[in-house]
Amino acid sequence: MQSNGRMPSWAAALIGLVSGVVAVGFSLLVAGLMNPSTFPVVAVGDSAVDLSPAPLKEWAIRTFGESDKVVLVGGILVVMAVLAALLGMAAVRDLRYGMAGLAAFGLLGVAAVLTRPGAGVTDLLPTLLGVGAGVFALRRLVRRALVPADELPGVHHTLRESPPAPRPEPSPALRATATASTTETLPETLPDTGDRSGVPTPQVTGAAVPPVMRAGDDLRAFDRRGLLTGALGGVAVAGVAGVTGHLFSGRANVTAARRGVTLPRPATPLAPLPAGTDLRIRGLAPFVTPNDDFYRVDTALVVPQVDPRDWTLTIHGMVDRPVELTFADLMKRTVTEADVTLCCVSNEVGGPYIGNARWLGVSLAGVLRDAGVQKGADMLLSTSADGWTAGTPADVVMDGRDSLLAFAMNGEALPVDHGFPVRQVVPGLYGYVSATKWVTEIKVTRFDRDEGYWTPRGWSARGPIKTQSRIDLPASGSSVPAGRTPVAGVAWAQHKGIDAVEVRVDGGPWRQARLAEAPTADTWRQWVLDDWDATPGSHTVEVRATDATGYTQTAEQAPITPDGATGWHTVRVEVT
Repeated sequence: MQSNGRMPSWAAALIGLVSGVVAVGFSLLVAGLMNPSTFPVVAVGDSAVDLSPAPLKEWAIRTFGESDKVVLVGGILVVMAVLAALLGMAAVRDLRYGMAGLAAFGLLGVAAVLTRPGAGVTDLLPTLLGVGAGVFALRRLVRRALVPADELPGVHHTLRESPPAPRPEPSPALRATATASTTETLPETLPDTGDRSGVPTPQVTGAAVPPVMRAGDDLRAFDRRGLLTGALGGVAVAGVAGVTGHLFSGRANVTAARRGVTLPRPATPLAPLPAGTDLRIRGLAPFVTPNDDFYRVDTALVVPQVDPRDWTLTIHGMVDRPVELTFADLMKRTVTEADVTLCCVSNEVGGPYIGNARWLGVSLAGVLRDAGVQKGADMLLSTSADGWTAGTPADVVMDGRDSLLAFAMNGEALPVDHGFPVRQVVPGLYGYVSATKWVTEIKVTRFDRDEGYWTPRGWSARGPIKTQSRIDLPASGSSVPAGRTPVAGVAWAQHKGIDAVEVRVDGGPWRQARLAEAPTADTWRQWVLDDWDATPGSHTVEVRATDATGYTQTAEQAPITPDGATGWHTVRVEVT
């Protein structure tokens, strides 16, 4: 069907937007019934993350923090909405244009889905069925908006049924000057009562006249009511489909399963935290980071929903005896409790991507010993439920530290955002080479044979955490009253421990800060300098830490790529 394009622009854009919403809603429904990772919007977003250069990813994390995924998905949806509106405008001129545009959307989704790890032909169904639903909605909405003119109340057109318009009578002056000729000539100023194209002007009753346009051999009129009721129906159907897909995606089941997990007791419960572990200074990060406040940095646009009843961990590769564990198998093993601070390599000097928790799980080294790690293996390539991978140095895991397959965090089952049902926790390594969430597979291999997700993207292969410190208060840019002012923060050097923290003001002498207690070298340590006499004016405060090996963190500023930022954290404060 073709039209002359006289439909209002807002109406054409609405047709495209609603058709796009229907396509997205139906694809979400099918993906929810199958696998949420096959939702084409997520697949396109994942591909965007994978293909983005490292500097762009660093900028996104630095700019948007933990909201980077929301911003990315929101940006994709905004672009889709704009393109859908343009497709609607094209479709009212020629329906084939709109359908071709939806097909192009479908091809993009297909390409994105097929690039995901382990993708198969059936994974294309959400994209294909979603595009099909969008095409159906597009056709229906265009037909509801452009109806035959004689079917729309208030419009009566005359193609063949109406007699020709009566010819005006000539004026007396014309009759007086008429010649004997049988042909009378009318002046050009007479009113035109018909369409010069040969199609008579429709005769109209009522005050408001819908615009009439030609579609093929038919006259069609814009039906505002028909379009709006159709659009509301399409949005409602898409909404129901999307909500149903969300429910079937496993979120409700996994949430219920998480609540139903009964945590086993550790073989040797940890003692309560020593007195003085937390200085309890307002504005200072607490020693134990609440689960809701624990940082989250990963590549998952949609958090994997893994039911513990379906979860298995496969250990294979350079092992004597491949192992497959269920969640029930894991819970029957000897359970270990450990306080461990995790840190992201994307953390800038003084940044927020660090947190400390008490973890509960089983020894990763113990599971590997049961499998029998073969001589020459130096890497553990772990894979998450969404296909993300990390390459962990095998010697670090096997050296006696509390490397865990963790299933609990701060006394409760792992939050879904933090890896439920099972994740890796390895003290002393940045998360990108160790902290695999939703872990389902560990391949025992070598660094010269395999790579984790981030290594080919410019990051170092092994990722040991660097000795660092941070000033939490006073905050940079803040104003504080003159007089005795505390300076406090945290320092960390996981699996080495912090021995000293020093503070200086305005480039003066370094002064020793008072350290809080620390239950283990695998956690961060609070510190405070509580006798700074702040004088009015602007001041610069710096901090540096020394770990248990005697290494004092360097003042040299280095970016987070390729193996973590360095430098002294510096804040500037105004004393009034």
